[in-house]
Amino acid sequence: MAERSGPLAGIRVVEFTGIGPGPHAAMMLADMGAEVLRIDRKGGNGWPNTVNDRGRAVIVLDIRSDEGREACLEVLDRADVLLEGFRPGVMERLGLGPDVVLGRNPRMIYGRMTGWGQDGPMARQAGHDINYIGLSGALAAMGRPGEAAPIPLNLVGDFGGGSMLLAFGIAAALFERERSGKGQVVDAAIVDGVGTLMSFFDGLRDNGTLSIERDRNLLGGAAPFYRSYLCACGGEMSVGPLEPAFFADMIRLLDMPEFADGQHPERWDALGDALTAKFAGGSRAHWTALFEGSDACVFPVLTLDEAVAHPQIGGRGAYVDVDGKLQAAPAPRLSRTPGRAGGGATDGAELLARWRAGPG
Repeated sequence: MAERSGPLAGIRVVEFTGIGPGPHAAMMLADMGAEVLRIDRKGGNGWPNTVNDRGRAVIVLDIRSDEGREACLEVLDRADVLLEGFRPGVMERLGLGPDVVLGRNPRMIYGRMTGWGQDGPMARQAGHDINYIGLSGALAAMGRPGEAAPIPLNLVGDFGGGSMLLAFGIAAALFERERSGKGQVVDAAIVDGVGTLMSFFDGLRDNGTLSIERDRNLLGGAAPFYRSYLCACGGEMSVGPLEPAFFADMIRLLDMPEFADGQHPERWDALGDALTAKFAGGSRAHWTALFEGSDACVFPVLTLDEAVAHPQIGGRGAYVDVDGKLQAAPAPRLSRTPGRAGGGATDGAELLARWRAGPG
């Protein structure tokens, strides 16, 4: 495994195999220079992922056996961070809970990723992203009145409220350890993270700036000037001129002066119908060219493959070549100690031997 660089160089992370937010958090830590050793079960996690699995080494251990558990504890004695995404109580039953691990390695940052959290009446109940954002108040704020809520992939719960907050918590705990010398448990629950994401809307709701009711929510699909529209070719355009000046620019370019007052709620239905008809009358290429360089906040809706080739996305280097495949570059970007996207998962034997030989 190549020598790591980046702001987390020298940090050792043990990741217990999982799916979704856990591996994504481990990928971000690896991108920033951490050495990540994943403890896999025989047969893997069932969701092989060439992107999220990058930058780490893998060993297979049966942590349910006495031999596997002891080998696992030996590895954890030499690590800085543990990352697991099992239901509450599973690691404790395996003899790998925080009391045992921090008792042996008091500097350990013990990262736990769950949907509902480590406690509460639903803590051990099954759930998925749609359930977490549904129960957290986020899903109800999305979509148009009279329609079922659209599903925002699993970006809001698993990754926005999950892996991002887990990685942030681990980084914060590592920073605090520099002062105290002590590790701690990071309890990252998706429902907590989604609540944090919703704080923007909750705060603006209090002062009347923004409603999260579907029929009045500027950002949830109700406003016709913050929505996507189908084009004649089957493509889509994203429309988002919230500010009056930007809205006026859109109206001017579309030659629709009769809707200069279209941001008033009583005009929303008429404007929505007019914009639907207008965009349906031209191709995505036509509308892209019309709005090119303007501040009207109207842009094409691109597929992932198209985004990679776009002058702004691709031109900025937002995707990098990893083992012959374009993958998202490490984010955010650091000026002095930038991260680096590692290659695919490798055999962990070499990395484990180095950990055993060196300090830790």
